[in-house]
Amino acid sequence: QVQLVESGGGLVQAGGSLRLSCVASERRFTLDVMGWYRQAPGKQRELVATQSRNGKLNYADSVKGRFTISRDVAKNTVSLQMNSLKPEDTAVYYCRSERQGRTDWGQGTQVTVSS
Repeated sequence: QVQLVESGGGLVQAGGSLRLSCVASERRFTLDVMGWYRQAPGKQRELVATQSRNGKLNYADSVKGRFTISRDVAKNTVSLQMNSLKPEDTAVYYCRSERQGRTDWGQGTQVTVSS
């Protein structure tokens, strides 16, 4: 099992920025995909952004132009730079990894955006 540890969540005012980071315990193999999902109260978990090992990017429409995902493929780490944050971005953000059909999740980090 891959352990994923997130950091960087917190409370910020609308229009502000936060940076989330995730470190994977896997050191022997490169993870196929790493990325971020989020879950707001009463809602389903949803994709925020992912990046594959060959650089393919995938963003939710709601965050395009505001959030930027970046990976260090060799180190199996991933970050999410979040700018121009909105109250609707408030959620628990989860790091996710995939390798050979297996999916692992981090414990989540809370992001709260006040209006």
